[in-house]
Amino acid sequence: MMRPQLPASRKVGAVNSLISRAMRPRIIFAAGFLILFVGGGARYAIGLTFKPMVTEFGWHRGELGLAVGAYLVVSALATYLAGHFADRMSPRLLLNAGVLISALGIGLMSLVTQPWQALLFYGVVFAIGSGFASLTPVGVIIASAFPARTGFANAAVISGTSVGQLVIIAALATLLVDIGWSSVFVWLAIAHLAIIPILFAALPSGRRLYAGLARGGLRLAEALRTRQFWMLLVIYAICGLDDFFVATHVVAFAQDRGVEALLAGQLLALMGLTGAIGLMISGLLSDLVGPAWTAALSFGTRVAVFGLIAVDQSTSSIAIFALLFGATFLVTAPLVVLFVRDNFGMIELGALSGFVTMVHQIFGGLGAYGGAVIFDATGTYDAAFLILLVASCLAFALSLMLQRQPRLTQSESAKS
Repeated sequence: MMRPQLPASRKVGAVNSLISRAMRPRIIFAAGFLILFVGGGARYAIGLTFKPMVTEFGWHRGELGLAVGAYLVVSALATYLAGHFADRMSPRLLLNAGVLISALGIGLMSLVTQPWQALLFYGVVFAIGSGFASLTPVGVIIASAFPARTGFANAAVISGTSVGQLVIIAALATLLVDIGWSSVFVWLAIAHLAIIPILFAALPSGRRLYAGLARGGLRLAEALRTRQFWMLLVIYAICGLDDFFVATHVVAFAQDRGVEALLAGQLLALMGLTGAIGLMISGLLSDLVGPAWTAALSFGTRVAVFGLIAVDQSTSSIAIFALLFGATFLVTAPLVVLFVRDNFGMIELGALSGFVTMVHQIFGGLGAYGGAVIFDATGTYDAAFLILLVASCLAFALSLMLQRQPRLTQSESAKS
């Protein structure tokens, strides 16, 4: 007896539905990569324009450094809110709002003539947009779309930040002398506006991507009562100090030591390349050995390069420092959701990840501003490098300690 055949239209519909479900994670991945690609270029452009701006207006480095510090603090708070919203609302609305606000803030930077304007446009407006369109909400939707290989998928999408740093900063560094620092911000605003229609088409509109994910675990208030969470916060605080001191000051530091402006800018761009390589390696490692060992390897590398630059500041040592530090630059970013998932469960993945990233950003602001203050007070960055060397040693030790801490068990997750 022959089975009844489905109508051709239903067969086509079933095939299209299957293809749609298979392609959906890839489309989400592409949208997340694009957001971080443009945001990565915009985020680090201030390091390229830092010295031209303070030179033109006769500002102290601390005055513009305050805007960078404010950016990191405000974007940190916005990142936590974005993580909280990512657990509850449409990723399409959240991420497009962030990109639009970012375009407004970075575009207005082309008009600044006073330090307070940079503080407002970059330190507040652009910071809010960056926090909403940041790796935290992107990481949550990627974790939902790729539950099996979350570490590698998050590393791959976050490499968009490094690739954006490489491509966009390299292009702008080449054009900076011809177009001027203010035009840098105009082009970055245009880039943000250009991707909004693409994101509307690519990002899902529903509140939750995959309702079947396990949602057990600890909420933020419960996690704050655990030793693991506080160790994690200290690790990410130190990571922020390192990251944003270097991103903000490495070009100016290299120029102070006699490196040509173009080469110094290209070093910042090449940090994006080594950062992308480091990210992919860390993604593979984190899926194999876990996030704690991967973080320890990253901080061990930082201890070595901070030690190098503390004793030798020749052009070759500066290049080695920039490229090796760049390889560790975003390594801990994809590890956030893995640390949270493994130790605290999925029930508030966005909120807990956002909180950790918020601490990272706040201390990043201290690193960016503190580096400028140390330079203004001493005329060099030597004391800052020594402080970060000691801090990186502490983060290395804490990463190894966190590896030995007991994780949240399935029974504890279910009770929560």
